[in-house]
Amino acid sequence: MKISTILASASAPALACTLLLAQVPAQAQDTATSEAVRDALAKKEGDADNTTLLKETLTAVDKQYSLIRKGKVQLNYELGYTYIGQEKINTDLSSGTATLFSIENTNSHTITNTIMADYGVRNNLTANATLPLISRYSDSGGFSGVSHTIGDVGLGVRWQPQEVKRDEVAYTLTGNVRLATGTSPYKVDVQKGVATGSGVNTFNIGANMTRIVDPVALFGSFNVGYSLAAKHLSQQMYGATLREVKPGASFGFGLGFAYALSYKITTSFSFQESIQARSTLTFDNGNKAQTQTQSAGILAIGAGYRMSPKTTVNVTVGAGLTAAAPNLSLTMSLPLSL
Repeated sequence: MKISTILASASAPALACTLLLAQVPAQAQDTATSEAVRDALAKKEGDADNTTLLKETLTAVDKQYSLIRKGKVQLNYELGYTYIGQEKINTDLSSGTATLFSIENTNSHTITNTIMADYGVRNNLTANATLPLISRYSDSGGFSGVSHTIGDVGLGVRWQPQEVKRDEVAYTLTGNVRLATGTSPYKVDVQKGVATGSGVNTFNIGANMTRIVDPVALFGSFNVGYSLAAKHLSQQMYGATLREVKPGASFGFGLGFAYALSYKITTSFSFQESIQARSTLTFDNGNKAQTQTQSAGILAIGAGYRMSPKTTVNVTVGAGLTAAAPNLSLTMSLPLSL
């Protein structure tokens, strides 16, 4: 046998071993890469599951959807912007009949900083308070400028009559009162400023329904409201003095859904409708007049980003669908650490 043949026969196993050893690091590297990818995609400690994210999204859509544990306190900060642009028809109502005076262009930009506090009275009963600080810029024929003041303070409770169970509808009953602490539209001098409150004390009761069908949460709500009359007024309107305003009852409802896109991102779509019955205005000459029924519908799209296990930033954009609704609204909410 030739020497070259012997060498070739001897080197064949060695070459095979060499090739096999060369493949081992590559295979190990592929395995390590696959594990790294799986680890990157896997849920980490502290990440929220879809159910948790959906509950947080519902809280952002409407603060009435979640309760906290007994003895716990939760603070939230909300920054809101609202734009209203309209052509307003000035009408004399003091005689009980409508008389056209003029058409006035009115633009209003409102920035609201709201602090909301929740306290767990019981595991299924939460008390809450809201404090809005309002800056409103108005550009109209009567006044152009900015007004800074507190808005209408709100006090309320939320109660869940039965334990929340998975794959079942959860019900929350609500009740709240809105105090007329803001600048009243029936007392403000329209030549010097704009109103930042409703001018009347209002009581509301309602109910919310939610059901989580992972990764989607369905929700709906309805409420009714009653306002006390604003009395002892002395506002001048079209040659007469306004003495009393009796607002009509209100009714509202809403529906929508939220969707968990990932462990950190959610989105929501909702529709809200509010109907206000006619208000009665009484003047010093004994005449009375009634306003028209108002209807405000808003379509909102929101997104939430979970920055940490305790912090989720939510942003919602709303567009008015009716004449009485704001043209545009933008809201950002953020939980505050105690």
